[in-house]
Amino acid sequence: MNVEELVRESLREQAVEQPALGPGFADRVLTTRRRRRTRTFASVAAATAAVVAVAVAVPLLHSGEDRARLASEMNLSDIIAHPGQTPPRDLIAAGDTALAAYYTRHNVEQTATRAVATRTYHLLDQKTGKYVKTTKWSVLAVAPGMRTAAVLENELPTRRIGVLDLLTGKVERWIPVDRGVAGIEFSPDGSKLVATTYAKNPDLIYKADYDSDGDGKKNDWMPRFGESDRTGFYVIDVASGKASWAKVAETKDVNVRQDFAFDADGKLVYSGLTTEPNDQYYDFEGHKVDKPAKEKYLHWFVDARLSPNGKLAAGDFAGGAKTTASAINDPDTGKRLYKVHGQQLLAWADDKRLIAWDIAPGTNEFHNRLVLVTIGSDKVVPLSGFRKGNDGAGGRWTPVFAER
Repeated sequence: MNVEELVRESLREQAVEQPALGPGFADRVLTTRRRRRTRTFASVAAATAAVVAVAVAVPLLHSGEDRARLASEMNLSDIIAHPGQTPPRDLIAAGDTALAAYYTRHNVEQTATRAVATRTYHLLDQKTGKYVKTTKWSVLAVAPGMRTAAVLENELPTRRIGVLDLLTGKVERWIPVDRGVAGIEFSPDGSKLVATTYAKNPDLIYKADYDSDGDGKKNDWMPRFGESDRTGFYVIDVASGKASWAKVAETKDVNVRQDFAFDADGKLVYSGLTTEPNDQYYDFEGHKVDKPAKEKYLHWFVDARLSPNGKLAAGDFAGGAKTTASAINDPDTGKRLYKVHGQQLLAWADDKRLIAWDIAPGTNEFHNRLVLVTIGSDKVVPLSGFRKGNDGAGGRWTPVFAER
């Protein structure tokens, strides 16, 4: 296939495979593979046509059709970085993963001794490609394809889950539930949600005779220790809204907020533990089951988990006193295979690259930025500016990633 044919094929693929706005929710959240193929063809066409640009260029390929498209689809660059922005204002992405949103935290006092640790989200506006502040939602999760989000209202736990259209910014519909929900996560293919149920708001905090932030002053806000009000989880079919609830009564060795998430195949759910073996898996009826073979050596506090092809596992911090590095392990044996730059591995961009937090040389964990790291290479590509301080006012923000 020559250059002209490659370009023609790329544009044909893009024109044919762009998702329309008319079909239902399930059609939109299950188009990740199509989008990935479209982006791959466009990258090949751009490369073979020798379009010279800066490293984080913004090539825009349009189908010519007069219909709305997502900002995360309009920019097909492999790396979209804004190293001068913290928190970010414009879309950040690498490979098949994008920063769908981020949130900051602040305490909303209810009494002199009780408050709620509240999240304020900045969600990617799919019309403008910019992150826009919203105070409507206490928790949100973004589906693969970044067309839809699941949202919870501010008073937790809540008894309905919103299906939010990220292009229009409107809730398409509400999924009612019988028990209070305070956490939500999509399955890897976007077809299901796991919604964690709690008897009380897991984000309640209290005044404690403790110096939690190291400023030398006690009487800080702290979560409760040694008790959890978690009751179980729903597995919800997103297209139909049909939900089944499973009771999980065990609260020992569980943090106050310890939400459930899906395994890599979307056939089980798991929850982190504060002690060994670090994770507990369940079937959809709430019965304890063994860890899947490929996830035996994963830990819930390492966000990146398995590579897309399932051949590598993101590990914990593996650096020394003068370096920041994390481990890449064999998922079958737990043996360390590689070390990559980064304080914390957050998401896989593809089978060889990851998005991570990385600490500025000579500083500490409170001065870090998003970077793209590559297995087998010392190259580090900054994606965002450095976070500062230990709270929202000091520049702390937490990323939310999704497949684009």
